[in-house]
Amino acid sequence: MDPSRIAELLTPFLKGDCHSEAQGAEESAGLSSAQLQGISTYIDILQRWNARVNLTAIRNEEEIVTRHFGESLFAARCLFPVPSGHSASSAVNALEVADLGSGAGFPGIPMKIWAPEISLTLIESNHKKATFLREIARALTLTNINIQNQRAESLTSTLFDVVTLRAVEQFATILPTALSLLAPNGRLALLIGEAQLSVARSTLPDVAWMKPILIPTARSRILVVARRKLPSAPKATYAGIK
Repeated sequence: MDPSRIAELLTPFLKGDCHSEAQGAEESAGLSSAQLQGISTYIDILQRWNARVNLTAIRNEEEIVTRHFGESLFAARCLFPVPSGHSASSAVNALEVADLGSGAGFPGIPMKIWAPEISLTLIESNHKKATFLREIARALTLTNINIQNQRAESLTSTLFDVVTLRAVEQFATILPTALSLLAPNGRLALLIGEAQLSVARSTLPDVAWMKPILIPTARSRILVVARRKLPSAPKATYAGIK
């Protein structure tokens, strides 16, 4: 797909503030020619694979850009803002990020394209989809990316600064697992429909929910971030003092 057309379609997702406690973002941002070419290559490979493996029900290339890449990059801007004049935020450099149920790679790989300094783990239990993710990582020469072809429940000994979740089956069931992957004060980023917000809040009542953000051009799709609360310090006790 033509990179200039990709840039045009992504404009609404790369302009304006995030208006969230998650983190602020630049009023406008852009992608480099290398990033746009990477997205173009990604779409070409995705379309080839879609002929044999059902990675996404969306087949129209422009819809793939807006529905998949636009939403993912909007979330990336809110989670990993890039200061003006810098290639990447220094705060991003050490972040461990996990995309749970990565499927065709959204939002994880677009986030990696946006913020290449993050350490990204893609968790995908389906073998064919995991193979696709490995091909994308090779084709885009992505580094510091780890593809785990297993269920997320088996990775609970590993903790991440950010865990993302989008378009997964059994949404309410997987939320506690996603929370278990978060480091103390880590962020859970959900790309969901507005109707799922009440389910998320009732399933995880003990996290700090931030104000949901409406995704550009979407009628009912939102980004909502929850922060895992730091454990309370134990109260001091003084022997012999009543």
